[in-house]
Amino acid sequence: MAETVSRPSERRKAARTWEVPPAPAPPPHLADYAAIVGQASIDELQYLARDLKHRTVKMVNSTAVGGGVAEMLNRLVPLLTELQVETHWDVITGGNDFFEVTKAFHNALHGAPYELTRQAREIFLMYNEQNRERMQFNEDVVVIHDPQPAALILPPEKSAARWVWRCHIDLSNPNPQVWGLLRPFIERYHAAIFSSQSFARQLPIPQYLFYPCIDPLSEKNKPLEESTVQRVCDDFGVDRSRPIVTQVSRFDRLKDPVGVVQAFKLARKYVDCQLVLAGGGASDDPEGAIVLQEVREVAGNDPDIIILDLPPWCALEINALQQASTIVVQKSLREGFGLTVTEALWKGKPTIGGAVGGIPNQIIHQLTGALVHSIEGCAYQIRYLLTHPEFAARLGKNGHEHVKENFLMTTNVRRWLLLLRILLKV
Repeated sequence: MAETVSRPSERRKAARTWEVPPAPAPPPHLADYAAIVGQASIDELQYLARDLKHRTVKMVNSTAVGGGVAEMLNRLVPLLTELQVETHWDVITGGNDFFEVTKAFHNALHGAPYELTRQAREIFLMYNEQNRERMQFNEDVVVIHDPQPAALILPPEKSAARWVWRCHIDLSNPNPQVWGLLRPFIERYHAAIFSSQSFARQLPIPQYLFYPCIDPLSEKNKPLEESTVQRVCDDFGVDRSRPIVTQVSRFDRLKDPVGVVQAFKLARKYVDCQLVLAGGGASDDPEGAIVLQEVREVAGNDPDIIILDLPPWCALEINALQQASTIVVQKSLREGFGLTVTEALWKGKPTIGGAVGGIPNQIIHQLTGALVHSIEGCAYQIRYLLTHPEFAARLGKNGHEHVKENFLMTTNVRRWLLLLRILLKV
């Protein structure tokens, strides 16, 4: 009698999670990037930093883990310091009431309906005032990331620093009440940085375009041994003998995870595949658990939909899932830039992205990936790419070169050095 072999999805147990983060790997040195971007690029960074030695910079944001901003700062800060631009990184603190307000601000600045109340305004200003009293701003340049700490800026008589507001979100259609609250603070900065040309606002200060970036040497992006990829897939019950469609992102309505499940179900009527939704939360996002429950309800008991709620230190596991994927999706409804798109393109994966925010800067339709505007469009592209593997492979190859040219950490360091030279007039 023949032995019955169960599919990985049938053998799947609860996703393995880790309560304690592993010890972080030491950050790479600048010279380690030469093998990827060339020695000339490294020499250029050292030249640009030469007149900035011993100048000081402070970066401030709202979370130390989770999300693309924290990931970038984890690499940018040590690289600038290695170039002898002494760079510090502080994280603001706040209660649940503060992060509930700033999450609502985040959604409103992306265009969601919102009525700014007096209480929300007072909570936002109170926590910014508390953080301002707790923190020191003695550096030459202070960089404030995103809206949460935007009101930290000191008046000129109390600070000799040059202040920069780095906006990572899509401000092309902001809620006027929330933008009206933030704008007087932003206008006091010496410069603002946006991730896309379309996000720029009418402001009386210089504005700069900085693309976000990934680190090709990080746990999330470095090449992995085949045995590591297989082990991670086995742990999560992902069947590598069948096509894998993956979206990696926070469980956030603006990432449209429910729409991804619906698109997958439409596509699977025509092609065999499985869906992996991998993500987690961040300390400044109190909505994550609610959205995760919504996704689980829509997925139901479908054995081909694998939902992984991962802690923020699972970079290697995310990397392995992306490398194992046949297609990567980022079907966002609003998106500041979408570093998960960058990660997928870097790994040479055919990538489908929502035509919003900064994603079209990365996905050039039918050249480096596929842009979609609807659930049905996403389903069509999943079906098309799974049935046209040669075309899908060409998109992946082009996407990798696009990232190498524009969206790596070394390019980001170069932009920061140039801006520091402008601000400090050196």
